[in-house]
Amino acid sequence: MKRMLLAVVAVFVAWSALDFVIHGILLQPTYEATASLWRPMEEMKVGLMYGTSFVFTFFFVGIYSCMISEKSIKSGAMYGALFGLALGVSMGFGSYSYMPIPLMLAWAWFIGTLVQSIVAGVIAGAIVRETPA
Repeated sequence: MKRMLLAVVAVFVAWSALDFVIHGILLQPTYEATASLWRPMEEMKVGLMYGTSFVFTFFFVGIYSCMISEKSIKSGAMYGALFGLALGVSMGFGSYSYMPIPLMLAWAWFIGTLVQSIVAGVIAGAIVRETPA
């Protein structure tokens, strides 16, 4: 349980840092160009954003911890890649299907989600280990 909680914190920190780089730096010009689609910064629900991210992180690590039998960096990376592909398609192209976002943004969300999930899977695989019998 201790390792799982440590992994949750580590993944949350990694995801937060990657979110800052992806959304706060790399995609910032795209968000500014499509400002009419987003809440103004002063109306953003930052606490809610971090809260939902933490809950999501808890379940991401929890699924790995409870459902993946072979615990390793390799299995964590594979879990992260599969999870990221599924979530990235939904986040990127699912959003593109009903929001007037540029196709480049859909691709960026897809790739960003995939990268973040692989990184999270590697972290979970490195921290969450088999318990000795």
